[in-house]
Amino acid sequence: MTEMVNVQDAKTRLSEILARVERGDDFILARGGRPIATLRAIEPAPPRELGFAPGPAVADHVWGALSDDELDEWGL
Repeated sequence: MTEMVNVQDAKTRLSEILARVERGDDFILARGGRPIATLRAIEPAPPRELGFAPGPAVADHVWGALSDDELDEWGL
């Protein structure tokens, strides 16, 4: 359901309007009865996975390339 609401009324009832938007209602915000914007819910972003690249961690590439003597020097 789309409902037109004037900006002043929207400021007064913002919490109520946002709760209705979360339930699926859309609103047209108007100034002086003239529509200026639409307020509607957005799709939530999918959950993000940790990491940024497939495969082994970058540290595995760095530390795996060092010799045993070099690892000893680093205290690893």
